[in-house]
Amino acid sequence: MTPPIRCILPLLLCAFTASAATQLYAQTPDTGISIPNMDTAVPPGDNFYLYANGGFIAHTKLPADRASLGVFNGLSDLSFKQTASIIEDASKGNAPAGSDERKIADLYRSFMDEAAIESHGLPALKPHLAEIAAIQNPHELAHALGLTLHADVDALNNTNFHTANIFGLWVAPNFNDPDHYAPYLLQGGTQLPNRDYYLSDADAMKQVREKYLAHIATTFRLVGLSDPDARAARVLALETAIAKQQVSLADSEDIHKANNPWHAADFAAKAPGLDWAEFFHAASLDKQDTFIVWQPAAFTGEAALVASQHIDAWKDLLAYHVIENYAGATSKALADERFAFFGTTLSGVTQQRPRDFRGDVFVSATLGDAVGQLYVKRFFSPEAKAQAQAIVANLLAAYRVRLESITWMAPNTKKEAIAKLGTLQVGVGYPDHWRSYTGYEVSPDNLFANMWKADLFDYHYSLGRIGATVDRKEWCMTPQTVNAVNLPLDNGLNFPAAILQPPFFDPKAPAAHNYGAIGTIIGHEISHTFDSEGAAFDSMGRVRNWWTPEDLAHFNAVTAALAAQYDTYAPFPDLHVNGRQTLGENIADVAGLAAAYDAFHASLKGSAAPVVAGFSGDQQFFIAFGQNWGGIIRDAALRQEVLTDPHAPAQYRALTVRNEDGWYTTFSIKPTDKLYLAPKDRVRIW
Repeated sequence: MTPPIRCILPLLLCAFTASAATQLYAQTPDTGISIPNMDTAVPPGDNFYLYANGGFIAHTKLPADRASLGVFNGLSDLSFKQTASIIEDASKGNAPAGSDERKIADLYRSFMDEAAIESHGLPALKPHLAEIAAIQNPHELAHALGLTLHADVDALNNTNFHTANIFGLWVAPNFNDPDHYAPYLLQGGTQLPNRDYYLSDADAMKQVREKYLAHIATTFRLVGLSDPDARAARVLALETAIAKQQVSLADSEDIHKANNPWHAADFAAKAPGLDWAEFFHAASLDKQDTFIVWQPAAFTGEAALVASQHIDAWKDLLAYHVIENYAGATSKALADERFAFFGTTLSGVTQQRPRDFRGDVFVSATLGDAVGQLYVKRFFSPEAKAQAQAIVANLLAAYRVRLESITWMAPNTKKEAIAKLGTLQVGVGYPDHWRSYTGYEVSPDNLFANMWKADLFDYHYSLGRIGATVDRKEWCMTPQTVNAVNLPLDNGLNFPAAILQPPFFDPKAPAAHNYGAIGTIIGHEISHTFDSEGAAFDSMGRVRNWWTPEDLAHFNAVTAALAAQYDTYAPFPDLHVNGRQTLGENIADVAGLAAAYDAFHASLKGSAAPVVAGFSGDQQFFIAFGQNWGGIIRDAALRQEVLTDPHAPAQYRALTVRNEDGWYTTFSIKPTDKLYLAPKDRVRIW
């Protein structure tokens, strides 16, 4: 389980076909920016996103097995090929039993052995379904719910709405004692992306629920359970009741509402309805005295449902969730049915990725650090790391200058902000030490057992950290991941090796491109230290108000204006971006762009940036930033993104430039241009 994170992108990124990657990498030699991906016929002041990416959008066809396609995905494709070569080599070798290389090979073999999955999968699932069917009373139900508790949630990335258990566990530095790990409990219990999918009256959502009901029934039917239609109706009704108790994504992002320490003895009074003593006993948490409850209202409401809803509904829900979570390891029929709903209905994808691709992704996710060690040895040079570290240092220096020059902040607040910047733990490329997989046994021909054991292995790893001293140099991402991350409770940043490649980072490209591409990403992650969530933590990672009332009022007013700005973006007539839900990421985009622009100019040391292909240095910088977000996406996937993602859709992230004064002068933006904002309306935070 990962610590709390703030990423440049959602965590789950998949690669795509080589032909699409070639299009995305259609960079003009020596420019860094991709001229063919632009549409210079579009005035930059009217639609900067299309100006930077219109060519790519026009000449790119979305493959049947993709919900979206963008520049980040292009680099993910390269990382995938690199990772696949590592796994392939391990599979061809004969590494010693118990070694990481052998586990990589055996895990991949188990995924690829479809005959063994058909042979072992359903027989392995049946005993778990029998245990659920045998539940007779509330005490046994509480035990079953406790057994399903997994460290499968992420509070700050809001994946907690999609969990098998009614609640989820997350182990991270303590809000109130940041030197030690603490257990956090979060709402869960639903399978659709978030509560809006259950509660919205929009026609599109009603259609999704109809198809979801049919999917649940088919899932029950495929494993041979009786009365599948009646079971499915009970599951959907119970998940809907749970969704009504859940807190929205926007509210979950308010750190101050999340800091709720409860003693184990408090649960019976504050959230009656569930046998908490038995729940914690089954979850191996009966010795733990204090938990931090992220969404108290949800716990009260969801625990009450345990008492008020018929036990058969809970048994059906538990059965459906375990089938769903292990469908890919149970049978081809179940895996195909799962894809038909979650892939096609929810995301619009009509074709699954090739099995070897899915196998590589699975192995890389399950044995991330084992694969990562081999990845950096083969694909990330010390020279690349040193150059990337230099850019990070320049961004930190630029940010410090910006903090020191702020006029609206009181001296003590500014002092703490500068101290927080100075204590950032920045990891570039890969961690200082690697996770051990000792104790995780892998079978070459039993995928179900491998998945089950992996979940237990991760869960017990998390349990073992509770109360331990925090390792602030621990990474939450693997080196082969194309993403970047801010860890507010650790006051740390991770920049994995895989993102430090073209087109985001190219030692041969002009500085204007590198600062506009990877520089704005680095700036984004630094800026999360001071976004609407990061600002709640002090330099030691403790939740503490280190602001004067006047400073906080100014910050809240400015960020409210930014939220209102994003509220105006509507990808569909019936659906607009939620500026409050996306606020933290939007703050980071605005501040990261400004800091990277300053760092780019500082890197020139008074010299003029070279003109490339007719574009000035500043033009290259902003075009590179805009091209970070180039992509196409299916309508179903875009709807899901708007409803469930703390990031704004890519086409609106490119419009961050509207708040940067330098963009206006660089492209001669006029008040008559569609994207023009008057100086007083441009949001400046850091």
